[in-house]
Amino acid sequence: MQLSATKKLVFCAICVALCVVLPMAFHALGSGTVFLPMHVPVLLCGLVCTWPYGVVCGLLGPLLSSVLTGMPAAAVLPSMMAELAVYGLVTALVMRLVHTGRLYGDLYIALCCAIPCGRIVAGVVKALTFPAGSWSMAAWVSANILISWPGTLIQLALLPTLVVALTKADKLKKSQLAKTLEDFENLCRPYGCQKVVLTSGENGYGIPELQAVLNAAVAAENEEAE
Repeated sequence: MQLSATKKLVFCAICVALCVVLPMAFHALGSGTVFLPMHVPVLLCGLVCTWPYGVVCGLLGPLLSSVLTGMPAAAVLPSMMAELAVYGLVTALVMRLVHTGRLYGDLYIALCCAIPCGRIVAGVVKALTFPAGSWSMAAWVSANILISWPGTLIQLALLPTLVVALTKADKLKKSQLAKTLEDFENLCRPYGCQKVVLTSGENGYGIPELQAVLNAAVAAENEEAE
């Protein structure tokens, strides 16, 4: 998947915006720590773009979200920035270095490498930045395995198919587009998703519609805040 620098920049910016919008929706339902909504756009950026964009998304996403919404809290912001930056770095590097001949195979390998690496780094950063005695291996296991396993399963189940839909939508026939859109809507509806937009990284298909949806979501959130 070869994208121009401009398209990578636009895609990265959209993923950063999603890092702000998605957590607001999930935390409103009280399920942010379970479903890990901020992880998805960063992993997606790393899978689709090269590693510099993945790292920038992983750093900027939680930072902007913390500044604009207070999520994540300042105490956990360093560890989350480190974790998500590792996600963006490792997914992109693995996608560049591993070529099994099957796109889905490459995607799953990238995710299975990035997720453990990011969570280990997050645990190390918390151990270094939290007050002595306030962080332990038991706390790490609880936060990263016992509580967040639904989010991890969603990432593994959704992201490979999402990458294919995002980068190959321009090559689908109209009937296939309709079927793919319906499948994604059915898959995402239980998690409160109100709109699915298929896009292509090759020719920009669906990007204007996606930008309009994001702008509308941000405008609605600003109106509620006022």
